[in-house]
Amino acid sequence: MNDPSDRPSWDAYFMDIAKLVAKRSTCTRRGVGAILVKNKQILASGYNGAPTRVRHCAETGCLREQLKVPSGERHELCRGIHAEQNAIIQAALHGVSIKGAVLYCTNLPCSICAKMIINAGITQIVYLSGYADSMSEEMLKEASVDLIKFNPVSEGDNHEMSVLQ
Repeated sequence: MNDPSDRPSWDAYFMDIAKLVAKRSTCTRRGVGAILVKNKQILASGYNGAPTRVRHCAETGCLREQLKVPSGERHELCRGIHAEQNAIIQAALHGVSIKGAVLYCTNLPCSICAKMIINAGITQIVYLSGYADSMSEEMLKEASVDLIKFNPVSEGDNHEMSVLQ
């Protein structure tokens, strides 16, 4: 049996799952994973990639890469759906309410995802890495969505959380 002190916190547990979900990504630029959690239960998950029944960027090539579009700009030129969008869509597809849920995501959401998150009633985002989209942070702050940067301190469960306000 494992030592109870080795048991991960809920935040570490859910972030580890989001990182695992990111491994399903079909984006050639950045793999992102997201899970929606409420009352310590996973409601839905999503990773970034092309829509169902549409060829993946690994097959077609990345238009954003070909045009040298910087990260965080011109989202409409991507054939993929972001991880956060896919998690929200999966919840809607299966009739799962995500109002009041927490989003665990490997990256800070972009401004398009932020708008969806706000209107979906998600109240908190725990993320691992930043993203080049300052409008996202501004809108989430204005809408009172808590942003928490997950900072793993070591390989184990010891970590720090910093709330951005």
